[in-house]
Amino acid sequence: MFLLRLFKILRVVFVYGLDEFILGHERVRGLETLVRRVLFWRRFDTPRAVRLRLALERLGPIFVKFGQVLSTRRDLLPLDLADELARLQDRVRPFDPQLAAQVIEQALGKPPQALFKRFDPQPVASASVAQVHVAELHNGRKVAVKVLRPGILPVIESDLALLRVMAWLVEKLFADGRRLKPREVVAEFDRHLHDELDLQREAANASQLRRNFLGSAQLIVPEVFWDYTRREVLVLEWMDGIPIGRIEEMLAAGIDLKKLSRFGVEIFFTQVFRDGFFHADMHPGNIFVAADNRYIALDFGIVGSLSDNDRRYLAINFLAFFNRDYKRVATAHIESGWVPKETRVEELEAAIRTVCEPVFDKPLADISLAQILMRLFETSRRFDVEIQPQLVLLQKTLLNIEGLGRQLDPQLDLWATARPFLQRWMDEQIGWRALVRQLKHEAPYWAETLPKLPRALVELADPARRDRARELAEAMLQAQRQRNEWLAVIAGLLTALLVVLALVLR
Repeated sequence: MFLLRLFKILRVVFVYGLDEFILGHERVRGLETLVRRVLFWRRFDTPRAVRLRLALERLGPIFVKFGQVLSTRRDLLPLDLADELARLQDRVRPFDPQLAAQVIEQALGKPPQALFKRFDPQPVASASVAQVHVAELHNGRKVAVKVLRPGILPVIESDLALLRVMAWLVEKLFADGRRLKPREVVAEFDRHLHDELDLQREAANASQLRRNFLGSAQLIVPEVFWDYTRREVLVLEWMDGIPIGRIEEMLAAGIDLKKLSRFGVEIFFTQVFRDGFFHADMHPGNIFVAADNRYIALDFGIVGSLSDNDRRYLAINFLAFFNRDYKRVATAHIESGWVPKETRVEELEAAIRTVCEPVFDKPLADISLAQILMRLFETSRRFDVEIQPQLVLLQKTLLNIEGLGRQLDPQLDLWATARPFLQRWMDEQIGWRALVRQLKHEAPYWAETLPKLPRALVELADPARRDRARELAEAMLQAQRQRNEWLAVIAGLLTALLVVLALVLR
């Protein structure tokens, strides 16, 4: 299966002429003429961007998702490629409507015609792992019915197997392989991709995000209809809006793009730092805009979560960046364990300053977080910075946010928008508000413990009671040792018995 999938990938690369993307590189450009002479019969009338999109669709969901991420990076890709790959966001080739009806009936026990007052068999959107149909409940509410692609799991498993082999090769063959933790990164991607194949899990993600932003003036999250939701089928409240990639449409509708771009940054930081729970698949196909200038979030298959410790160090790093306090950035990396403790702070500080200082006081149009990350990556090699797998999704989401912001308002000052939010969050975490919140959190424990405190102090002060407590603890420890010894004897006897039985029955 693995070799068959590898052969299919190589065949698709050849059939669609994707080798030109490699042969066009300056280091191997000399081979381009040789390949053209050997493959003289091969001619392509279709533009290269269309061929790339069709090849990714042919290869399946993992490659489609790769194309989705690339489509948001217009500062890194030629415009023809970015525009064509944007079609992967919600216009992947749909599967047979009859198959969709079968999946719904198997999951919910009734055909769509019986479950819904109205059900449109033709999908309104088709993505890499599922497609969406419009329907109407018997109470008149309009809903979106998301149906999982049948037979998708074996394809994903074979692609993940290839990724694991590639990660192993990177780790073994490249000097930076072990530090980058490629196998852990692939394992993280594996987990999130399998989460996407469980629409009930996606429903739970949507429900959590909706609770977090209930009544928000910036973000709308659709309601989940749990009675119609299973692992293969998800039914959500229908949302009317304009896809965020349609700039002219939004301008005609009177949408304030500058305000929208600022909302995007604030929503991102709210999810990350206030909730520690964020939508991690924010490409343009998953984001609509309502008439009242609010975002509409869709597709909740991939979400990320961060621990309190991760959030604290991220906030410290962001604020230090915004304040140009490169020494604090360096010490935060050392405190968090992201770089070895023996690293010289002054050297790391100087390296970070070299990368970041040129980008400040510039609008978003003139800088690229992707390029900054690349420079930081090159710098990190000197200091053995370890890649944090739990932050991979966060980095991807931040790049998506930058891509959206660049389309909506090229003059957006990312730093100025984010700094007040982060400062307020840090004040709540470290200041007197944090103390009050922690006391409230610990109140039940203290209410239970304080009445017992005088007796505990008396017992500690009484030598006789202290000695009895020590004797009791030693007796309990001795009893535990005896039980362990008996368990070891019994385990040995059972093992010997199994060996004898195996020899007799042989």
